[in-house]
Amino acid sequence: MIITTEEVRNDSDFLNTNNINIIIFLDWSQAEDTIYQDLENVIQAVNNHPVSTQINLMIDISNVAEDVANLVLSGVLMNLLMADDADISAGCEVSLVDSSDVHQWEMISNQVHARIILDNFNQEIAANIPEYSIDEFCKISIFQLIYDLASRLFQIGYWQGAIAQYQKLLGLQIHSLEIYWNLIHCYRNSQLTDEYYRTLNEAIALYPTEGSLHFSLIIDLRRDGRTQDAIVSAEDACICLPDDYTFKLLKYLTVPSIYDNAEEIDFYRQRYTQGLQDLIQNTSLNTPEEKINALNGIGCLTNFYLSYQAQNDRDLQSQYGQLVHDIMAANYPQWVAPLPILKLQPQQKIRVGYLSYYLHSYSGTLWLTGWLRYCNHQLFEIYCYYIGNEPDPVTEQFQEYSDVFHHIPSNLPGVCEQILADNLHILVFPEIGMNPQTMQIAGLRLAPVQCVAWGHPVTTGLPTIDYFLSSELMEPENAQEHYSEKLIRLPNIGVSYPKPYIPPIIKTRSDFQLSDDAVIYLCCQAPFKYLPQYDFILAEIARRVPQAKFVFLRGTLLRSRLQRAFAAIGLNSEDYCVFLNIPDRLDYLMINLLSDVYLDTFTWSGGNTTLEAIACNLPVVTCPGEFMRGRHSDSFLTMLGVTETIAANEAEYIDIAVKLGRDSTWRNHIAEKISQRHHLLFDDQACVAGLESFYRKVLSFEC
Repeated sequence: MIITTEEVRNDSDFLNTNNINIIIFLDWSQAEDTIYQDLENVIQAVNNHPVSTQINLMIDISNVAEDVANLVLSGVLMNLLMADDADISAGCEVSLVDSSDVHQWEMISNQVHARIILDNFNQEIAANIPEYSIDEFCKISIFQLIYDLASRLFQIGYWQGAIAQYQKLLGLQIHSLEIYWNLIHCYRNSQLTDEYYRTLNEAIALYPTEGSLHFSLIIDLRRDGRTQDAIVSAEDACICLPDDYTFKLLKYLTVPSIYDNAEEIDFYRQRYTQGLQDLIQNTSLNTPEEKINALNGIGCLTNFYLSYQAQNDRDLQSQYGQLVHDIMAANYPQWVAPLPILKLQPQQKIRVGYLSYYLHSYSGTLWLTGWLRYCNHQLFEIYCYYIGNEPDPVTEQFQEYSDVFHHIPSNLPGVCEQILADNLHILVFPEIGMNPQTMQIAGLRLAPVQCVAWGHPVTTGLPTIDYFLSSELMEPENAQEHYSEKLIRLPNIGVSYPKPYIPPIIKTRSDFQLSDDAVIYLCCQAPFKYLPQYDFILAEIARRVPQAKFVFLRGTLLRSRLQRAFAAIGLNSEDYCVFLNIPDRLDYLMINLLSDVYLDTFTWSGGNTTLEAIACNLPVVTCPGEFMRGRHSDSFLTMLGVTETIAANEAEYIDIAVKLGRDSTWRNHIAEKISQRHHLLFDDQACVAGLESFYRKVLSFEC
């Protein structure tokens, strides 16, 4: 394209995202000859670039009047047109931009591929833009320019801009695993689900032996409720990577995160049962390669979702736990033998270690701070092992309450060696089942006595875990039948939960697009806690409380199920169900404070969420289940002495929820009663005394 003054544009329409956008910053106070020469050199260099027709040259005019800049540029273009050796019959576009215009510059800067350096002028504003001299620019490829901009946009989280640049590269037949990974990441963060899966499958077709691509596809398909697609993808991955134990686990043991109907639960339960048997039979640990492959596989995931089927998992967990132990024993035979306890000497402290990936702000371990805070340090020496890598103020609390604190991330042998060097009497895992590395370590014998607490309230099945530390208020009479470990019922709820800080109400319902006259039922559990056989309960509450609004904070995957449940009684779920995205903790607490009723989930009740709702004086409706994991809220309310909202069955649950919604006087009475009894529930020290009594007793028994 011939550059003419008519082609110089200075409005916001100049930016063509299909162009390669190059910018220069001039010191317009220089001598006119210098300015002319600089502009001529740059324009000639850009025009001589192999892809000049795709380049938009932007000239900054932030320190010069626009008419002056136009006049100078017209002169430069005229000189170039008249020069005998200047061939600009086809060339770049030229645009004038004003970097001092904040709005315009914000729009422009994330589309600039490079800056051609003429001097140090305006260096600061161009700090994030790659810089090249004229000679360097002449040699750089279009691919590098696009790639550099894509990387810059990716790093700052400007997903849409990065997508455009990565698409350019793929359109130019520039393929690399990094490009695909970054583009996939952009689509996921932009909630462009179809594009995400399409691009991920394209990447797998190009890189079929790249296990991380297969893994992401399988996990995300399951997370999005596409379980059968996840299983098929796992089977495909096993073909592409037959020695990767991770995909054998996923092939045989994948169960849904969300069930579409109750019949699916039985189907996938049977499939898992048979799959576990097949996996065990097909697991060989005879060669070094087989041992390390199996070790890596169980280090990638756990069987977390099995326990959300609301059945007794002891037998299946025991089979899986034995498999994990066998794999760990094959890789670390020196760390599986029983360890003797040396008799305690007078004045010697009992050394207790706590190991977790989650010694930070996490619901599964927050309660542990109370055990440490109220510990009798005259009798016990506390060791903490933090194997995660997201330290925060809660991590600092763990460190403060410990006698010895070790932070050892991503180093399983290093953690094990440190534990053995510390010569613990008792090793406690606050949770086992959520983090793969924790389960691997728990499959070894690193202390004479090893315990698990109810951060993940399901038996581990591991032969190396001796005791399950639970709660006398949560466990039913036949509870030992649910555990492979020996069950220990600690006083009250078994943990000393710190009372949360609850801020004053600084927002209104309108801030969340909720009306003041609605009866807000808070439904804040993770979606996999909601089983389909209980969907009708919400519809029935809505039928009897027309102004009901069920506020879900993480439940969008439940939308289609709820539509069916409400339609079954002639209601439109969209009139009652609200799905909010509340990433900020302050807003989360505001929603609790602004709601009327907290609806607990059946079979797996709220833990941290219920405790925080209680701290906000929000009435809680619950119905205790068969297993401890379905009895948390029941135990909290029992400890408070606020039992009026504990239901014996589904019908009573509905009646209580309806009464709370329709009778504001009773609702306020329950809220006031809760507020007066916080001291009975939070920061309980009786459970700590019970825990330490158990520690002393078990050591005396073992000795």
